[in-house]
Amino acid sequence: MNKTALRALLRERRALIAPESHGFSRPSGQGRRAPGLSQHQVDQLLHRTFGTYHRLESGNYPNAPTTLLRDVARLFGLNEQEWVSLNRYALLQDPPGPLHLSSGKEVPGVWQEAVDGISHMAYVTDASWDMLAHNKPLAAMFPDGNVPANVMRWMVLDPDGRRALMDWHSSWAPMVLPQLRAALASRPDDDTLCQIEKEVLADPETSALYRTGVSHPHPDGDERPLLHPDLGPGWVTMCTAQPMTAPGARLMILVFHPGEFRSHRRAPMLRA
Repeated sequence: MNKTALRALLRERRALIAPESHGFSRPSGQGRRAPGLSQHQVDQLLHRTFGTYHRLESGNYPNAPTTLLRDVARLFGLNEQEWVSLNRYALLQDPPGPLHLSSGKEVPGVWQEAVDGISHMAYVTDASWDMLAHNKPLAAMFPDGNVPANVMRWMVLDPDGRRALMDWHSSWAPMVLPQLRAALASRPDDDTLCQIEKEVLADPETSALYRTGVSHPHPDGDERPLLHPDLGPGWVTMCTAQPMTAPGARLMILVFHPGEFRSHRRAPMLRA
């Protein structure tokens, strides 16, 4: 627990909330003059016993439940980055999921311009793998430039996807399906993810692979075989990043090297 950072974050955000906005009257006589909600008022609004919030803000609540942190974050109007900070300060770990289900569903429009400036195939998807932005090199992968609306569904269920993703049964499906399972663990109420899972379980080819529950790390840096419609068979290396304001969204840059066999060595790690 980082008590100093936790106390500073919570005090600053608590001070911004006017008691009157929640039906409390501000004392007019002698007494408390600190701005914002009092600690006891926070307890009242969160329906917690007296002293609960004081323990949290003062750093005397080890292993505070995530439900308490989430209620405090929503009352204080924290954004997703502040939500991550709150969990790291209080529990020394990232949160189990986004603060709001709607988070990760949109990114600033400038991301389209940024993706257009990348010479390799590149795209941005939201937390449900719905396509948000892509560039022309990526569109060239698909007939008439019709980029799929949902990348996860295309990778695991679309026959065209299975043809383009060479050695699909061994090189792609076992690595991609665990990402769907991991996304659902943090977003169990996501309608799009739930529907894709339903379709995966109904498909004999994907159902068995999905049920194995094999863990696989993030695809960043992975190299896999890919059939490009213009350049032929080759190997694509994936570079992955996440827009900071959209947890679960992802930027994918696909570096393609034509050739039936790996003809180059993996690039060395970059260090400062």
